[in-house]
Amino acid sequence: MHDPYAFTELPLTDFDRHLFGEGTHYQIYEKLGAHPTTLEGVAGVYFAVWAPNARNVSVLSDWNGWDGRIHQMRKGASGIWEIFVPGATVGLHYKYEIKNQNGHIYEKTDPYGFQQEIRPKTASIVADLSTYTWHDQAWLAQRAATDPLVHPISVYEVHLGSWLHDAMDNPPADGYPAVAAADLKPGARFLTYRELADKLIPYVKELGFTHLELLPVAEHPYDGSWGYQVVGFYAVTSRYGTPQDFMYFVDRCHQEGLGVIVDWVPGHFPRDGHGLAFFDGTHLYEYADPRIGEHKQWGTVVFNYSRHEVKNFLIANVLFWFEKFHIDGIRVDAVASMLYLDYLRPAGEWLPNKYGGREHLGAIELFRHLHSVLFEKYPGALSIAEESTAWPMITWPAYAGGLGFNLKWNMGWMHDMLDYFAMDPWFRQFHQQRVTFSIWYAFSENFMLALSHDEVVHGKSPMPGKIPGDEWQKYASLRCLYGYMFCHPGKKTLFMGMEFGQTREWNVWDDLDWHLMQHPSHQNLKLFMQDLHTLYKAQPALYEVDFQLEGFQWIECDDNRNSVISFLRKAADGSFLVVVCNFTPVLHPSYRIGVPEPGFYGELLNSDAQQYGGSGVGNLGGKWSEDWSCHGFPYSLYLCVPPLAILVLQWQSATQGAEAPTEG
Repeated sequence: MHDPYAFTELPLTDFDRHLFGEGTHYQIYEKLGAHPTTLEGVAGVYFAVWAPNARNVSVLSDWNGWDGRIHQMRKGASGIWEIFVPGATVGLHYKYEIKNQNGHIYEKTDPYGFQQEIRPKTASIVADLSTYTWHDQAWLAQRAATDPLVHPISVYEVHLGSWLHDAMDNPPADGYPAVAAADLKPGARFLTYRELADKLIPYVKELGFTHLELLPVAEHPYDGSWGYQVVGFYAVTSRYGTPQDFMYFVDRCHQEGLGVIVDWVPGHFPRDGHGLAFFDGTHLYEYADPRIGEHKQWGTVVFNYSRHEVKNFLIANVLFWFEKFHIDGIRVDAVASMLYLDYLRPAGEWLPNKYGGREHLGAIELFRHLHSVLFEKYPGALSIAEESTAWPMITWPAYAGGLGFNLKWNMGWMHDMLDYFAMDPWFRQFHQQRVTFSIWYAFSENFMLALSHDEVVHGKSPMPGKIPGDEWQKYASLRCLYGYMFCHPGKKTLFMGMEFGQTREWNVWDDLDWHLMQHPSHQNLKLFMQDLHTLYKAQPALYEVDFQLEGFQWIECDDNRNSVISFLRKAADGSFLVVVCNFTPVLHPSYRIGVPEPGFYGELLNSDAQQYGGSGVGNLGGKWSEDWSCHGFPYSLYLCVPPLAILVLQWQSATQGAEAPTEG
């Protein structure tokens, strides 16, 4: 037998403690937590936890019968407790027993633990993340040498637990929980990460998306939180498998040419007794003052961004997901809730900063620090802000005074477009600015256009339900909306189910309504999304110059009488596409728009084509320009513009390609 207290040369050094104390230990997860290791020729597990205000800390585990008297930890500098347990192995279930200064005892999971039990159990599990063999070296090398902002980015946002379940036709594997939902077969269970790799990846590739965005996969106790109330920031959720299973999923995505973005939630955490809240008997990770430390409407508490060790916890957490799981980006949830001290707080219930303002200086510093490190260590990475206000310079670099994100969700465009499409088409003529206003600010930030999960829950209605008219008009309008989205400057995000026109609100407890795919309207919409992605990825004019005015030019934005807009999208080499959108169910058989070059303009996309369920009205493959100036351009096209449709045309010289078809 080996005495745990006979080992004096433990892995945590004075330099580690120093870096952690100043908030710059970017691999602190290699030292804190539970790590299988060998000391002085003896194999075991090294445990270390930060609990500076505790009177006593012990490791509770299978190994010691959950008796806190057996493996009491030693406290070192910086308030870090540690112990080496000889003979302990991977797979050991454990918690920390923390006794505060008054002798009250708390049982906590490991803040830096790499794996947790499947809810409702709460113990951490000793895991070794070095055992998986990766096969994505070519992908990572290409990512590091690539500027993602000049490439197509189209993101499929998915909640892994409700995209598809496995019914009892396939019995659940040991340890995988059943799901209680009225619309599912009894005993239905979550798909595992490996099963999702086999089912989800081919589906997303078929649609043409470039990236998957996963609603939070860090460990969380309650399914109904969608993952946004995180307890285990360093533990991938065990609902769908082991950490190695998730590595396999990401590896498969990369081998199939898909990037992986995960939602990251640094704005708050829940009060669950086994989590971070009141961790060592004091407000260690959160602010003590509820005027800055609580989100009462969410029932959660706020990280103390001014504490170096907490900031280190968060920054290292992002780097951990890139390093250990090879993710390609993060989408940061609820950024506005971090930036404003008065966010969702009534007057008198919040504290101003030291200058008297409502800006959260600690959160600003956190983002600048994070991004200065992230993009240095992982070039080609994505950091996307869900920020719903007009806070300036979100996507500007930190050295220029920005927050350092490289993309920001364009919430204004989303609200304007959904409000516009919810109107009866006759009234749209009075609200033309809703579809044009976004161009006024489109190049002030690096925007991503997002139709996310938040828009199809809580009574907001599914996408077809937002639009007036009969079924034909609803799906024609959806094709027009999606087409405008993909031709508008900015990268793209679409939530699962929107691609085929899910007719119910998203339900986290249920599957998507896959049975709808037997109906033509849904089949046609999915086919349109596939063809739209093919066009998007094939045409540099739609993605190369997304964030500069040089990539966009109006042809006509003021035809509110007809609710029609037309514009050019331009590539870096000056090549361009012509886009025309008709937002009413009125056919315009003779509609003239100006164009900059003479020649034949081929019709690359017509959302009113019959294969998409449209009426089949179009321009017989394209139109020749006329020497007739219009809209400030020297030439013009005389087009047939279909109802509730988008046209995309490409200029061809008279000598290029096959002979142009005869107009009719």
